[in-house]
Amino acid sequence: MKDFRIPFERFQLPNGLRVVLSRDSSVPVVAVYLLFDVGSRVEVEGKTGFAHLFEHMMFQGSENAPKGMHFQWIESNGGTMNGSTHWDYTDYFEVLPSTQLALGLWLEADRMRGLAVTQDNLDNQRDAVKQERLMSFDNQPYATALLERWPEVAYRNWQNSHSLIGSFQDLDAASVEDVHAFFRTYYAPNNAVLTISGDFDPAEARRLVEEYFGDIPAQPQPERRSLLEPAQTESSWDVVEDPLAQVPALVLGYPGPPRRSDDYFTLVLLDMVLTAGESCRLFQRLVKEEQSVIQFEAALGWPFASSVDYRDPGRYSLFFLYNPACSADELRTQVEAEFARIASDGVMEDEMRRARAMLRSSRIAQMQSCLSRGMTLGRYELFDGDPGLVNEDLHRLLRVEAHEIQDLARRLFHRHQQAAMEVRPATLAAQAAEGGDA
Repeated sequence: MKDFRIPFERFQLPNGLRVVLSRDSSVPVVAVYLLFDVGSRVEVEGKTGFAHLFEHMMFQGSENAPKGMHFQWIESNGGTMNGSTHWDYTDYFEVLPSTQLALGLWLEADRMRGLAVTQDNLDNQRDAVKQERLMSFDNQPYATALLERWPEVAYRNWQNSHSLIGSFQDLDAASVEDVHAFFRTYYAPNNAVLTISGDFDPAEARRLVEEYFGDIPAQPQPERRSLLEPAQTESSWDVVEDPLAQVPALVLGYPGPPRRSDDYFTLVLLDMVLTAGESCRLFQRLVKEEQSVIQFEAALGWPFASSVDYRDPGRYSLFFLYNPACSADELRTQVEAEFARIASDGVMEDEMRRARAMLRSSRIAQMQSCLSRGMTLGRYELFDGDPGLVNEDLHRLLRVEAHEIQDLARRLFHRHQQAAMEVRPATLAAQAAEGGDA
Protein backbone atom coordinates (compact mmCIF):
# COMPACT_ATOMS: atom_id res chain seq x y z
CA MET A 1 0.00 0.00 0.00
CA LYS A 2 1.49 3.28 -1.13
CA ASP A 3 2.17 5.67 1.73
CA PHE A 4 -0.25 8.58 1.93
CA ARG A 5 1.12 11.90 3.11
CA ILE A 6 0.01 15.51 2.80
CA PRO A 7 2.98 17.92 2.64
CA PHE A 8 2.78 21.01 4.80
CA GLU A 9 4.78 23.60 6.70
CA ARG A 10 3.66 25.56 9.72
CA PHE A 11 4.63 28.88 11.31
CA GLN A 12 3.17 31.37 13.75
CA LEU A 13 3.16 35.17 13.67
CA PRO A 14 4.14 37.16 16.77
CA ASN A 15 0.46 38.14 17.22
CA GLY A 16 -0.45 34.47 17.62
CA LEU A 17 -1.91 33.70 14.18
CA ARG A 18 -1.15 30.10 13.30
CA VAL A 19 -0.47 29.47 9.61
CA VAL A 20 -0.33 26.17 7.70
CA LEU A 21 0.88 25.97 4.09
CA SER A 22 0.31 22.94 1.85
CA ARG A 23 1.55 23.19 -1.71
CA ASP A 24 0.15 21.15 -4.62
CA SER A 25 0.79 22.56 -8.09
CA SER A 26 -1.22 19.98 -10.04
CA VAL A 27 -4.02 22.51 -10.67
CA PRO A 28 -3.54 26.33 -10.88
CA VAL A 29 -5.92 27.00 -7.99
CA VAL A 30 -5.32 28.14 -4.41
CA ALA A 31 -7.59 28.00 -1.35
CA VAL A 32 -7.44 30.48 1.52
CA TYR A 33 -9.13 29.07 4.61
CA LEU A 34 -9.50 30.94 7.89
CA LEU A 35 -11.15 29.45 10.95
CA PHE A 36 -11.77 31.01 14.34
CA ASP A 37 -11.99 29.13 17.62
CA VAL A 38 -15.56 30.26 18.25
CA GLY A 39 -18.78 28.32 17.82
CA SER A 40 -22.16 28.19 19.49
CA ARG A 41 -20.76 26.32 22.49
CA VAL A 42 -18.83 29.40 23.69
CA GLU A 43 -21.99 31.50 23.99
CA VAL A 44 -23.49 32.61 27.29
CA GLU A 45 -27.11 32.49 28.37
CA GLY A 46 -29.01 35.52 27.18
CA LYS A 47 -26.60 36.06 24.26
CA THR A 48 -27.19 33.06 22.04
CA GLY A 49 -26.84 33.19 18.28
CA PHE A 50 -23.79 35.47 18.27
CA ALA A 51 -21.53 32.90 16.58
CA HIS A 52 -23.95 32.52 13.69
CA LEU A 53 -24.72 36.24 13.56
CA PHE A 54 -21.02 36.94 13.09
CA GLU A 55 -20.77 34.60 10.15
CA HIS A 56 -23.20 37.01 8.47
CA MET A 57 -21.56 40.17 9.82
CA MET A 58 -18.23 39.17 8.29
CA PHE A 59 -19.65 39.74 4.80
CA GLN A 60 -20.93 43.28 5.49
CA GLY A 61 -17.79 45.16 4.60
CA SER A 62 -14.57 46.20 6.29
CA GLU A 63 -12.26 49.19 6.50
CA ASN A 64 -10.97 49.02 2.91
CA ALA A 65 -13.53 46.69 1.32
CA PRO A 66 -16.99 48.32 1.39
CA LYS A 67 -20.15 46.26 1.66
CA GLY A 68 -20.60 43.97 -1.32
CA MET A 69 -17.05 44.37 -2.60
CA HIS A 70 -15.72 41.16 -1.01
CA PHE A 71 -18.12 39.09 -3.12
CA GLN A 72 -17.62 41.24 -6.21
CA TRP A 73 -13.82 41.12 -6.16
CA ILE A 74 -13.67 37.38 -5.53
CA GLU A 75 -16.25 36.49 -8.19
CA SER A 76 -14.87 38.92 -10.80
CA ASN A 77 -11.49 37.23 -10.41
CA GLY A 78 -12.91 33.77 -11.04
CA GLY A 79 -13.20 32.68 -7.41
CA THR A 80 -15.76 31.33 -4.97
CA MET A 81 -16.23 32.02 -1.27
CA ASN A 82 -18.41 31.20 1.71
CA GLY A 83 -18.53 30.81 5.47
CA SER A 84 -20.22 28.52 7.98
CA THR A 85 -20.97 28.29 11.69
CA HIS A 86 -20.35 25.14 13.71
CA TRP A 87 -20.56 23.98 17.29
CA ASP A 88 -16.87 24.63 17.95
CA TYR A 89 -15.61 26.96 15.22
CA THR A 90 -16.61 29.41 12.49
CA ASP A 91 -14.82 29.32 9.15
CA TYR A 92 -14.42 31.29 5.92
CA PHE A 93 -12.81 30.46 2.60
CA GLU A 94 -11.93 31.73 -0.85
CA VAL A 95 -10.92 29.48 -3.74
CA LEU A 96 -9.15 31.49 -6.45
CA PRO A 97 -6.89 31.17 -9.46
CA SER A 98 -3.39 30.81 -8.09
CA THR A 99 -2.45 34.27 -9.44
CA GLN A 100 -4.99 35.84 -7.03
CA LEU A 101 -3.65 34.58 -3.69
CA ALA A 102 -2.82 38.12 -2.57
CA LEU A 103 -6.44 39.20 -3.07
CA GLY A 104 -7.83 36.44 -0.86
CA LEU A 105 -5.33 37.10 1.91
CA TRP A 106 -5.80 40.89 1.81
CA LEU A 107 -9.59 40.59 2.05
CA GLU A 108 -9.42 38.22 5.04
CA ALA A 109 -6.88 40.40 6.82
CA ASP A 110 -8.90 43.55 6.20
CA ARG A 111 -12.01 42.22 7.87
CA MET A 112 -10.05 40.69 10.74
CA ARG A 113 -8.48 44.11 11.32
CA GLY A 114 -11.47 46.37 10.75
CA LEU A 115 -14.87 44.76 10.32
CA ALA A 116 -17.69 47.26 9.75
CA VAL A 117 -19.66 46.75 12.97
CA THR A 118 -22.41 49.35 12.65
CA GLN A 119 -25.99 49.62 13.85
CA ASP A 120 -27.23 49.38 10.27
CA ASN A 121 -25.23 46.22 9.55
CA LEU A 122 -26.32 44.69 12.84
CA ASP A 123 -29.99 45.40 12.13
CA ASN A 124 -30.00 44.04 8.61
CA GLN A 125 -27.99 40.92 9.45
CA ARG A 126 -30.13 40.23 12.50
CA ASP A 127 -33.07 40.17 10.09
CA ALA A 128 -31.10 38.02 7.65
CA VAL A 129 -30.42 35.43 10.34
CA LYS A 130 -34.11 35.31 11.21
CA GLN A 131 -35.04 34.89 7.57
CA GLU A 132 -32.48 32.13 7.14
CA ARG A 133 -33.91 30.36 10.16
CA LEU A 134 -37.43 30.56 8.73
CA MET A 135 -36.42 29.52 5.20
CA SER A 136 -33.72 26.94 5.86
CA PHE A 137 -34.94 25.27 9.04
CA ASP A 138 -38.49 26.03 10.09
CA ASN A 139 -39.92 25.15 6.68
CA GLN A 140 -37.87 21.96 6.28
CA PRO A 141 -39.04 18.62 7.70
CA TYR A 142 -37.04 17.33 10.70
CA ALA A 143 -34.70 20.36 10.68
CA THR A 144 -36.19 22.23 13.63
CA ALA A 145 -36.43 19.06 15.72
CA LEU A 146 -32.75 18.33 15.10
CA LEU A 147 -31.59 21.92 15.56
CA GLU A 148 -33.63 22.82 18.64
CA ARG A 149 -34.86 19.72 20.42
CA TRP A 150 -32.19 17.09 19.84
CA PRO A 151 -29.46 19.01 21.74
CA GLU A 152 -31.82 19.32 24.71
CA VAL A 153 -32.51 15.58 24.63
CA ALA A 154 -28.88 14.56 24.17
CA TYR A 155 -27.12 16.94 26.61
CA ARG A 156 -27.51 18.34 30.11
CA ASN A 157 -24.84 21.06 30.11
CA TRP A 158 -26.41 24.25 28.72
CA GLN A 159 -23.28 25.00 26.69
CA ASN A 160 -24.02 21.87 24.67
CA SER A 161 -27.81 21.82 24.75
CA HIS A 162 -28.79 25.25 23.38
CA SER A 163 -29.53 25.96 19.73
CA LEU A 164 -26.71 26.68 17.30
CA ILE A 165 -28.85 29.38 15.67
CA GLY A 166 -29.84 31.00 18.98
CA SER A 167 -33.07 32.68 20.00
CA PHE A 168 -34.74 35.60 18.23
CA GLN A 169 -35.18 37.25 21.62
CA ASP A 170 -31.43 37.22 22.28
CA LEU A 171 -30.67 38.52 18.79
CA ASP A 172 -33.17 41.36 19.21
CA ALA A 173 -31.53 42.34 22.51
CA ALA A 174 -28.00 42.42 21.02
CA SER A 175 -26.41 45.88 20.97
CA VAL A 176 -23.60 47.22 18.82
CA GLU A 177 -21.44 47.23 21.97
CA ASP A 178 -22.18 43.51 22.49
CA VAL A 179 -21.18 42.77 18.91
CA HIS A 180 -17.98 44.83 19.17
CA ALA A 181 -17.02 42.95 22.34
CA PHE A 182 -17.65 39.58 20.69
CA PHE A 183 -15.55 40.59 17.68
CA ARG A 184 -12.61 41.78 19.78
CA THR A 185 -12.69 38.65 21.92
CA TYR A 186 -13.02 35.92 19.33
CA TYR A 187 -11.97 37.38 15.96
CA ALA A 188 -8.40 38.04 17.01
CA PRO A 189 -5.35 36.56 15.27
CA ASN A 190 -4.38 34.58 18.36
CA ASN A 191 -7.79 32.85 18.20
CA ALA A 192 -7.49 31.91 14.52
CA VAL A 193 -5.83 29.48 12.13
CA LEU A 194 -5.06 30.34 8.50
CA THR A 195 -4.32 27.70 5.89
CA ILE A 196 -3.19 28.17 2.29
CA SER A 197 -3.39 25.12 0.05
CA GLY A 198 -2.94 24.52 -3.66
CA ASP A 199 -0.70 26.13 -6.26
CA PHE A 200 1.42 28.88 -4.70
CA ASP A 201 4.99 29.80 -3.85
CA PRO A 202 5.53 29.19 -0.11
CA ALA A 203 8.04 32.01 0.31
CA GLU A 204 5.73 34.52 -1.36
CA ALA A 205 2.75 33.25 0.64
CA ARG A 206 4.65 33.72 3.89
CA ARG A 207 5.66 37.24 2.86
CA LEU A 208 2.05 38.15 2.09
CA VAL A 209 0.76 36.70 5.36
CA GLU A 210 3.32 38.64 7.37
CA GLU A 211 2.57 41.85 5.45
CA TYR A 212 -1.23 41.65 5.66
CA PHE A 213 -1.79 40.01 9.05
CA GLY A 214 1.34 40.83 11.01
CA ASP A 215 0.21 44.20 12.45
CA ILE A 216 -3.23 43.03 13.64
CA PRO A 217 -3.03 43.15 17.45
CA ALA A 218 -3.57 40.08 19.60
CA GLN A 219 -6.27 40.10 22.28
CA PRO A 220 -6.50 38.45 25.70
CA GLN A 221 -7.38 34.77 25.37
CA PRO A 222 -11.13 34.30 25.78
CA GLU A 223 -12.54 32.50 28.79
CA ARG A 224 -13.47 28.89 28.07
CA ARG A 225 -16.53 27.50 29.84
CA SER A 226 -16.72 23.88 30.85
CA LEU A 227 -18.40 21.60 28.32
CA LEU A 228 -18.30 18.54 30.57
CA GLU A 229 -21.41 16.39 30.68
CA PRO A 230 -22.62 14.50 33.76
CA ALA A 231 -22.49 10.72 33.48
CA GLN A 232 -25.73 9.36 32.03
CA THR A 233 -27.41 6.75 34.22
CA GLU A 234 -30.74 6.27 32.46
CA SER A 235 -32.06 6.57 28.92
CA SER A 236 -33.96 9.62 27.71
CA TRP A 237 -36.81 9.59 25.20
CA ASP A 238 -38.64 12.49 23.64
CA VAL A 239 -41.37 12.81 21.04
CA VAL A 240 -41.54 15.78 18.67
CA GLU A 241 -44.47 16.44 16.35
CA ASP A 242 -43.45 17.77 12.92
CA PRO A 243 -46.22 19.08 10.63
CA LEU A 244 -43.86 19.03 7.63
CA ALA A 245 -42.66 15.44 8.00
CA GLN A 246 -44.18 12.80 5.72
CA VAL A 247 -42.69 9.75 7.44
CA PRO A 248 -41.55 9.24 11.03
CA ALA A 249 -37.94 9.52 12.14
CA LEU A 250 -35.90 8.21 15.05
CA VAL A 251 -32.61 9.51 16.43
CA LEU A 252 -30.47 7.41 18.77
CA GLY A 253 -27.36 8.81 20.44
CA TYR A 254 -24.60 7.38 22.63
CA PRO A 255 -21.76 9.14 24.50
CA GLY A 256 -18.81 9.93 22.25
CA PRO A 257 -15.23 9.27 23.35
CA PRO A 258 -12.46 11.85 23.79
CA ARG A 259 -11.08 13.09 20.49
CA ARG A 260 -8.24 10.90 19.17
CA SER A 261 -8.50 8.39 22.01
CA ASP A 262 -8.33 4.66 21.22
CA ASP A 263 -12.12 4.50 21.43
CA TYR A 264 -12.39 7.42 19.02
CA PHE A 265 -10.51 5.57 16.29
CA THR A 266 -12.38 2.35 17.00
CA LEU A 267 -15.76 4.09 16.82
CA VAL A 268 -14.96 5.57 13.40
CA LEU A 269 -14.36 2.03 12.09
CA LEU A 270 -17.39 0.68 13.92
CA ASP A 271 -19.51 3.34 12.21
CA MET A 272 -18.18 2.19 8.82
CA VAL A 273 -19.15 -1.39 9.61
CA LEU A 274 -22.62 -0.29 10.64
CA THR A 275 -23.48 2.36 8.05
CA ALA A 276 -21.10 2.56 5.06
CA GLY A 277 -22.46 1.30 1.76
CA GLU A 278 -25.17 -1.20 0.92
CA SER A 279 -23.17 -4.08 2.38
CA CYS A 280 -23.12 -2.52 5.85
CA ARG A 281 -24.87 -4.08 8.84
CA LEU A 282 -27.75 -1.66 9.17
CA PHE A 283 -28.61 -1.56 5.46
CA GLN A 284 -28.69 -5.34 5.24
CA ARG A 285 -30.70 -5.76 8.43
CA LEU A 286 -33.07 -2.78 8.46
CA VAL A 287 -33.53 -1.86 4.81
CA LYS A 288 -33.37 -5.24 3.08
CA GLU A 289 -34.44 -7.79 5.68
CA GLU A 290 -36.83 -6.00 8.03
CA GLN A 291 -37.84 -3.33 5.46
CA SER A 292 -38.44 -1.06 8.42
CA VAL A 293 -36.04 1.72 7.42
CA ILE A 294 -36.22 3.93 4.34
CA GLN A 295 -32.88 5.67 4.78
CA PHE A 296 -30.39 6.45 7.52
CA GLU A 297 -27.20 8.32 8.36
CA ALA A 298 -24.84 8.41 11.31
CA ALA A 299 -21.60 9.97 12.49
CA LEU A 300 -19.58 10.78 15.54
CA GLY A 301 -20.80 14.29 16.32
CA TRP A 302 -23.88 14.11 14.05
CA PRO A 303 -25.72 16.36 13.19
CA PHE A 304 -23.33 19.16 14.20
CA ALA A 305 -19.97 17.64 13.26
CA SER A 306 -18.18 14.69 11.69
CA SER A 307 -15.37 12.57 13.03
CA VAL A 308 -12.82 14.95 11.45
CA ASP A 309 -14.05 18.07 13.28
CA TYR A 310 -15.49 16.32 16.32
CA ARG A 311 -14.57 17.84 19.68
CA ASP A 312 -15.71 16.08 22.84
CA PRO A 313 -18.04 15.91 24.59
CA GLY A 314 -20.29 14.76 21.79
CA ARG A 315 -22.42 11.83 20.76
CA TYR A 316 -22.33 9.06 18.24
CA SER A 317 -25.78 9.53 16.74
CA LEU A 318 -27.87 7.64 14.21
CA PHE A 319 -30.84 9.07 12.28
CA PHE A 320 -33.49 6.86 10.68
CA LEU A 321 -36.43 7.64 8.41
CA TYR A 322 -38.63 4.60 8.82
CA ASN A 323 -41.70 2.79 7.58
CA PRO A 324 -44.83 4.03 9.40
CA ALA A 325 -45.94 0.40 9.69
CA CYS A 326 -43.11 -0.01 12.20
CA SER A 327 -43.22 1.76 15.56
CA ALA A 328 -40.31 3.76 16.93
CA ASP A 329 -39.86 1.30 19.77
CA GLU A 330 -39.82 -1.66 17.36
CA LEU A 331 -37.17 0.06 15.28
CA ARG A 332 -35.09 0.82 18.35
CA THR A 333 -35.25 -2.87 19.30
CA GLN A 334 -34.07 -3.88 15.82
CA VAL A 335 -31.14 -1.46 15.93
CA GLU A 336 -30.14 -2.58 19.41
CA ALA A 337 -30.30 -6.21 18.29
CA GLU A 338 -27.67 -5.46 15.63
CA PHE A 339 -25.51 -3.74 18.21
CA ALA A 340 -25.88 -6.81 20.45
CA ARG A 341 -24.80 -9.10 17.61
CA ILE A 342 -21.55 -7.19 17.26
CA ALA A 343 -21.04 -7.21 21.02
CA SER A 344 -21.60 -10.96 21.28
CA ASP A 345 -20.28 -12.31 17.95
CA GLY A 346 -17.88 -9.61 16.77
CA VAL A 347 -17.38 -8.65 13.11
CA MET A 348 -16.02 -10.76 10.29
CA GLU A 349 -12.68 -10.10 8.65
CA ASP A 350 -14.27 -9.37 5.27
CA GLU A 351 -16.32 -6.64 6.97
CA MET A 352 -13.14 -5.18 8.38
CA ARG A 353 -11.43 -5.24 4.98
CA ARG A 354 -14.37 -3.50 3.36
CA ALA A 355 -14.63 -0.88 6.11
CA ARG A 356 -10.90 -0.12 5.93
CA ALA A 357 -10.97 0.13 2.13
CA MET A 358 -13.98 2.46 2.11
CA LEU A 359 -12.50 4.64 4.82
CA ARG A 360 -9.13 4.89 3.08
CA SER A 361 -10.76 5.70 -0.25
CA SER A 362 -13.01 8.40 1.18
CA ARG A 363 -10.24 10.06 3.19
CA ILE A 364 -7.85 10.16 0.23
CA ALA A 365 -10.59 11.41 -2.12
CA GLN A 366 -11.23 14.29 0.28
CA MET A 367 -7.63 15.37 -0.01
CA GLN A 368 -7.84 15.73 -3.81
CA SER A 369 -9.49 19.13 -3.35
CA CYS A 370 -7.18 21.93 -2.23
CA LEU A 371 -10.01 23.40 -0.17
CA SER A 372 -10.78 20.12 1.61
CA ARG A 373 -7.07 19.66 2.28
CA GLY A 374 -6.78 23.14 3.74
CA MET A 375 -9.88 22.63 5.86
CA THR A 376 -8.58 19.36 7.26
CA LEU A 377 -5.16 20.77 8.09
CA GLY A 378 -6.73 23.82 9.71
CA ARG A 379 -9.03 21.77 11.91
CA TYR A 380 -6.18 19.56 13.10
CA GLU A 381 -4.22 22.69 13.98
CA LEU A 382 -7.17 24.26 15.78
CA PHE A 383 -8.30 21.19 17.73
CA ASP A 384 -5.02 19.34 18.26
CA GLY A 385 -2.23 21.85 17.65
CA ASP A 386 -0.68 19.57 15.04
CA PRO A 387 -1.68 19.55 11.36
CA GLY A 388 0.70 16.62 10.85
CA LEU A 389 -1.88 14.36 12.44
CA VAL A 390 -3.57 14.27 9.04
CA ASN A 391 -0.73 11.96 8.03
CA GLU A 392 -0.96 9.79 11.14
CA ASP A 393 -4.65 9.32 11.81
CA LEU A 394 -5.53 7.45 8.62
CA HIS A 395 -2.85 4.88 9.43
CA ARG A 396 -4.08 4.68 13.02
CA LEU A 397 -7.65 4.10 11.82
CA LEU A 398 -6.57 1.35 9.46
CA ARG A 399 -4.89 -0.50 12.34
CA VAL A 400 -8.15 -0.91 14.30
CA GLU A 401 -8.82 -4.59 14.86
CA ALA A 402 -12.06 -6.55 15.01
CA HIS A 403 -11.67 -7.36 18.71
CA GLU A 404 -11.45 -3.62 19.51
CA ILE A 405 -14.76 -3.03 17.73
CA GLN A 406 -16.41 -5.86 19.63
CA ASP A 407 -15.10 -4.57 22.95
CA LEU A 408 -16.33 -1.04 22.26
CA ALA A 409 -19.78 -2.29 21.25
CA ARG A 410 -20.00 -4.17 24.57
CA ARG A 411 -19.21 -1.01 26.51
CA LEU A 412 -21.03 1.63 24.45
CA PHE A 413 -24.40 0.36 23.34
CA HIS A 414 -26.30 0.19 26.60
CA ARG A 415 -29.85 1.48 27.00
CA HIS A 416 -28.97 3.55 30.08
CA GLN A 417 -26.45 5.54 27.97
CA GLN A 418 -28.91 6.15 25.15
CA ALA A 419 -30.67 9.37 24.19
CA ALA A 420 -33.61 8.89 21.82
CA MET A 421 -35.91 11.25 19.95
CA GLU A 422 -38.92 10.23 17.88
CA VAL A 423 -40.16 12.66 15.24
CA ARG A 424 -43.80 12.06 14.36
CA PRO A 425 -45.54 13.52 11.33
CA ALA A 426 -48.57 15.53 12.39
CA THR A 427 -50.95 12.97 10.84
CA LEU A 428 -49.46 10.12 12.85
CA ALA A 429 -49.42 12.23 15.99
CA ALA A 430 -53.14 12.94 15.52
CA GLN A 431 -53.84 9.24 15.07
CA ALA A 432 -51.95 8.47 18.26
CA ALA A 433 -53.96 11.10 20.16
CA GLU A 434 -57.18 9.51 18.91
CA GLY A 435 -56.05 6.04 19.90
CA GLY A 436 -55.18 4.86 16.40
CA ASP A 437 -51.99 3.26 15.16
CA ALA A 438 -48.97 5.54 15.41
